[in-house]
Amino acid sequence: MLPARLTQTLLRGLDRVISKTSAHKQHAPAHQRTGRRGEEDAYFYLRRRGYVMVARNFRTARHPGEIDLIGWDKDVLCFIEVKTRTTHDVKPAAAAVDRAKRQAIRIVIRDYLRLLPERLFPEPPQWRFDVVTVYYEAQPGNPAIELFQNSLLSS
Repeated sequence: MLPARLTQTLLRGLDRVISKTSAHKQHAPAHQRTGRRGEEDAYFYLRRRGYVMVARNFRTARHPGEIDLIGWDKDVLCFIEVKTRTTHDVKPAAAAVDRAKRQAIRIVIRDYLRLLPERLFPEPPQWRFDVVTVYYEAQPGNPAIELFQNSLLSS
Protein backbone atom coordinates (compact mmCIF):
# COMPACT_ATOMS: atom_id res chain seq x y z
CA MET A 1 0.00 0.00 0.00
CA LEU A 2 2.87 2.37 0.78
CA PRO A 3 4.37 2.27 -2.76
CA ALA A 4 0.94 3.08 -4.25
CA ARG A 5 0.49 6.06 -1.91
CA LEU A 6 4.00 7.27 -2.67
CA THR A 7 3.39 6.99 -6.42
CA GLN A 8 0.05 8.81 -6.12
CA THR A 9 1.61 11.60 -4.06
CA LEU A 10 4.52 11.92 -6.49
CA LEU A 11 2.23 12.07 -9.54
CA ARG A 12 -0.05 14.65 -7.93
CA GLY A 13 2.99 16.73 -7.05
CA LEU A 14 4.25 16.54 -10.63
CA ASP A 15 0.77 17.45 -11.91
CA ARG A 16 0.79 20.53 -9.66
CA VAL A 17 4.21 21.60 -10.92
CA ILE A 18 3.11 21.16 -14.53
CA SER A 19 -0.17 23.01 -13.94
CA LYS A 20 1.71 25.97 -12.42
CA THR A 21 4.14 26.13 -15.33
CA SER A 22 1.55 25.67 -18.07
CA ALA A 23 -0.03 29.04 -18.89
CA HIS A 24 -3.08 27.70 -20.77
CA LYS A 25 -4.05 25.37 -17.91
CA GLN A 26 -3.85 28.14 -15.32
CA HIS A 27 -6.44 30.17 -17.19
CA ALA A 28 -8.72 27.26 -18.05
CA PRO A 29 -12.38 27.68 -17.12
CA ALA A 30 -13.46 26.28 -13.75
CA HIS A 31 -15.37 23.38 -15.34
CA GLN A 32 -12.24 22.23 -17.21
CA ARG A 33 -10.15 22.36 -14.04
CA THR A 34 -12.86 20.36 -12.25
CA GLY A 35 -12.92 17.84 -15.11
CA ARG A 36 -9.15 17.38 -14.98
CA ARG A 37 -9.32 16.87 -11.22
CA GLY A 38 -12.11 14.31 -11.71
CA GLU A 39 -10.06 12.39 -14.27
CA GLU A 40 -7.11 12.31 -11.88
CA ASP A 41 -9.27 11.05 -9.00
CA ALA A 42 -10.89 8.45 -11.30
CA TYR A 43 -7.43 7.30 -12.43
CA PHE A 44 -6.31 6.58 -8.87
CA TYR A 45 -9.71 5.08 -7.95
CA LEU A 46 -9.38 2.58 -10.81
CA ARG A 47 -5.78 1.81 -9.86
CA ARG A 48 -6.93 0.98 -6.32
CA ARG A 49 -9.52 -1.38 -7.85
CA GLY A 50 -6.74 -3.25 -9.65
CA TYR A 51 -6.83 -1.68 -13.10
CA VAL A 52 -3.47 -1.34 -14.87
CA MET A 53 -3.69 2.02 -16.62
CA VAL A 54 -1.95 2.35 -19.99
CA ALA A 55 -3.13 5.69 -21.42
CA ARG A 56 -4.70 9.00 -20.47
CA ASN A 57 -6.49 11.40 -22.83
CA PHE A 58 -5.87 9.25 -25.91
CA ARG A 59 -6.54 11.00 -29.23
CA THR A 60 -5.86 10.22 -32.86
CA ALA A 61 -5.03 12.60 -35.67
CA ARG A 62 -7.55 10.89 -37.93
CA HIS A 63 -10.70 11.52 -35.88
CA PRO A 64 -12.00 13.98 -33.31
CA GLY A 65 -12.76 12.72 -29.86
CA GLU A 66 -10.79 11.41 -26.96
CA ILE A 67 -10.77 8.49 -24.57
CA ASP A 68 -10.15 9.76 -21.06
CA LEU A 69 -8.53 6.62 -19.65
CA ILE A 70 -7.47 3.25 -21.03
CA GLY A 71 -6.53 0.38 -18.75
CA TRP A 72 -6.59 -3.36 -18.24
CA ASP A 73 -9.02 -4.93 -15.78
CA LYS A 74 -7.47 -8.39 -15.57
CA ASP A 75 -7.49 -9.58 -19.21
CA VAL A 76 -10.08 -7.07 -20.49
CA LEU A 77 -8.97 -3.81 -22.11
CA CYS A 78 -11.18 -0.99 -20.78
CA PHE A 79 -11.91 2.30 -22.49
CA ILE A 80 -13.11 4.69 -19.80
CA GLU A 81 -15.06 7.93 -20.07
CA VAL A 82 -14.94 10.11 -16.94
CA LYS A 83 -17.73 12.56 -16.17
CA THR A 84 -17.28 14.99 -13.30
CA ARG A 85 -19.92 17.14 -11.63
CA THR A 86 -20.12 19.40 -8.59
CA THR A 87 -23.81 18.68 -8.03
CA HIS A 88 -26.57 16.16 -8.75
CA ASP A 89 -29.06 19.03 -9.29
CA VAL A 90 -29.02 19.27 -13.08
CA LYS A 91 -28.49 16.02 -14.96
CA PRO A 92 -26.68 12.84 -13.86
CA ALA A 93 -23.07 12.78 -14.99
CA ALA A 94 -23.47 9.42 -16.76
CA ALA A 95 -26.31 10.89 -18.87
CA ALA A 96 -23.80 13.30 -20.43
CA VAL A 97 -22.41 10.39 -22.48
CA ASP A 98 -24.92 11.00 -25.25
CA ARG A 99 -25.23 9.45 -28.71
CA ALA A 100 -22.72 11.81 -30.35
CA LYS A 101 -20.16 11.23 -27.59
CA ARG A 102 -20.57 7.44 -27.82
CA GLN A 103 -20.13 7.57 -31.62
CA ALA A 104 -16.91 9.61 -31.31
CA ILE A 105 -15.58 7.24 -28.64
CA ARG A 106 -16.43 4.18 -30.74
CA ILE A 107 -14.35 5.55 -33.63
CA VAL A 108 -11.36 6.36 -31.40
CA ILE A 109 -11.56 2.88 -29.82
CA ARG A 110 -11.39 1.37 -33.30
CA ASP A 111 -8.31 3.49 -34.06
CA TYR A 112 -6.65 2.46 -30.78
CA LEU A 113 -7.26 -1.24 -31.43
CA ARG A 114 -5.69 -0.87 -34.89
CA LEU A 115 -2.55 0.58 -33.30
CA LEU A 116 -1.94 -2.44 -31.05
CA PRO A 117 1.17 -4.35 -32.14
CA GLU A 118 0.18 -7.42 -34.13
CA ARG A 119 3.02 -9.49 -32.67
CA LEU A 120 1.55 -9.00 -29.18
CA PHE A 121 -2.10 -9.08 -30.24
CA PRO A 122 -2.63 -11.32 -33.27
CA GLU A 123 -6.34 -11.11 -32.41
CA PRO A 124 -7.96 -8.01 -30.93
CA PRO A 125 -8.19 -8.31 -27.15
CA GLN A 126 -11.49 -8.57 -25.32
CA TRP A 127 -12.55 -5.01 -24.49
CA ARG A 128 -15.36 -3.01 -22.92
CA PHE A 129 -16.48 0.57 -22.40
CA ASP A 130 -16.80 1.87 -18.84
CA VAL A 131 -18.09 5.17 -17.47
CA VAL A 132 -16.85 6.66 -14.21
CA THR A 133 -18.79 9.45 -12.53
CA VAL A 134 -17.13 11.78 -10.03
CA TYR A 135 -19.15 14.11 -7.80
CA TYR A 136 -17.55 16.80 -5.63
CA GLU A 137 -20.66 18.04 -3.85
CA ALA A 138 -20.27 16.52 -0.37
CA GLN A 139 -16.64 17.26 0.50
CA PRO A 140 -14.32 18.82 -2.10
CA GLY A 141 -11.38 16.61 -1.08
CA ASN A 142 -13.42 13.40 -0.91
CA PRO A 143 -15.39 12.85 -4.13
CA ALA A 144 -18.15 10.29 -4.59
CA ILE A 145 -16.99 8.01 -7.41
CA GLU A 146 -19.08 5.39 -9.18
CA LEU A 147 -18.00 2.93 -11.86
CA PHE A 148 -20.40 1.69 -14.54
CA GLN A 149 -18.74 -1.28 -16.22
CA ASN A 150 -19.66 -2.47 -19.69
CA SER A 151 -21.71 0.58 -20.63
CA LEU A 152 -23.41 0.52 -24.00
CA LEU A 153 -21.76 2.23 -26.95
CA SER A 154 -24.76 1.72 -29.22
CA SER A 155 -28.07 3.58 -29.68
